[in-house]
Amino acid sequence: MTAPTAREPRSPAECAPVPSAVLDGPVSHAISRVARLHRIAAGRALRELGLHPGQEFLMMHLWDCGAVRQSELIKSVGLDPSTVTKMLQRLEQAGHVRRRPDPCDRRASLVEATDTSRGLLARVRTAWGELERQTLEGLDEAERAELTRLLGKVEATLCTGAAQAGPAECDAALRGPAH
Repeated sequence: MTAPTAREPRSPAECAPVPSAVLDGPVSHAISRVARLHRIAAGRALRELGLHPGQEFLMMHLWDCGAVRQSELIKSVGLDPSTVTKMLQRLEQAGHVRRRPDPCDRRASLVEATDTSRGLLARVRTAWGELERQTLEGLDEAERAELTRLLGKVEATLCTGAAQAGPAECDAALRGPAH
């Protein structure tokens, strides 16, 4: 038996611009690509603030809602509990959040934004405003309104499907950064 021969790498010109597996889903492929690029741009902006992607959503929730149980925070952002715990550890080490026992239930923890994190709020808002500007650059006002309208329709359709699987997933997705 002979060993298989290694194939030479294909040149970019030989690769299809759209993978054949997504030929029946060009819109889904486009949304996936745009979401990935948007997350990269958001990550770059957040790094300048000393945050990792996703941490800004935790902070936004805490700035808007005040002290909340850690379990409620986990539900509100729709992430795995271990992921939220790791995020909170990093935010706590950076001085942005503090955790303390819930006086109503000593088994539960309350999480709250620190006073020093308030300065971060304006910087996160500015970063998100810049991300919005960068994302929509090249679109006029009518196109921006139409994009918002169409994305809302897509979101509602996807949320209907997610709600059938479990309402918590849809609720967390809808809250997003500006609940």
